[in-house]
Amino acid sequence: MDKKPRILITGSSGMIGTRLFETLLSKGYDAVGFDRKKNRWASALDRLTIHGDLLKKQDLKKIPSKIDLIIHLAANARVYNLVVKPDLALENMMTMYNVLEFARTKKIQNIIFSGSREVYSNKGRASSKEHEVDITMCESPYAASKISNEALLYAFSKCYGISYIVLRLSNVYGMYDDSDRFFPLMIKKMRAHKDVYVYGKEKLLDFTYIDDCVAALMQGIKKFSIAKNNTFNIASGKGDLLIKVAGLLKKRLRSRSRIAIRPARKGEVVQYVADIAKARKLLRYHPSVSLEDGLDRTIQWYAHKQQRA
Repeated sequence: MDKKPRILITGSSGMIGTRLFETLLSKGYDAVGFDRKKNRWASALDRLTIHGDLLKKQDLKKIPSKIDLIIHLAANARVYNLVVKPDLALENMMTMYNVLEFARTKKIQNIIFSGSREVYSNKGRASSKEHEVDITMCESPYAASKISNEALLYAFSKCYGISYIVLRLSNVYGMYDDSDRFFPLMIKKMRAHKDVYVYGKEKLLDFTYIDDCVAALMQGIKKFSIAKNNTFNIASGKGDLLIKVAGLLKKRLRSRSRIAIRPARKGEVVQYVADIAKARKLLRYHPSVSLEDGLDRTIQWYAHKQQRA
């Protein structure tokens, strides 16, 4: 884009949304958020957030019509939670449709969508390029919702001329996360020296520090005109065993927690390493935070958060 676009961020009160929102404002962008929840991390961001539900079309009417780019982050994102409650996957599909229909009717031509590495399924090898998606191997309702969201986006692009960038994210961690996801849960329990569980002895994943994720989103905005209508893997490009990561956290926290291994849970991808060559080439995406450095930053942030609580 030649000039800085006016940006709508859905899911702006979440982990990635909050970090992206504050980054955009610091760079002089005009941005507005949309979320069901208040932003508990930053009141300044909350004042720029429209509170509403993407499942309710009437709530989308609260959004100003003069938007140049939508960054669609909002989703029910816990894989196993959607195995237990598949209706949450249906919500992901409906919110994507409502966002695309809003864009179509308001003639908003540009969308960046946060996809997921879950679309690659368990195919017997870890490394995955963008074209290696087989819908017949779909592992979970969450993965199905992300695949269907991409399909809707591609269809709206062909039928209505909406330009897009899909960023398939992988295990983003760092600040602004107080959920029961792996990192906040491990840190909380290890600080209390409680037993922790790793689901899958051979589980190997590609972890992405939050600032590298946001850097990819920023590059998507800056490079939109030359990178549009493409799908990219965004991660570190390196795989680490979950049991190893748990051990690194335990060592850094000087915890007496016992790390127990349990079988991998239904619906989860057990091995994934992103091939990020395409993102390096077209987006000039270069992840810079190592796992070790990212863990140190994450632990530091949670310690600071605990002191303020």
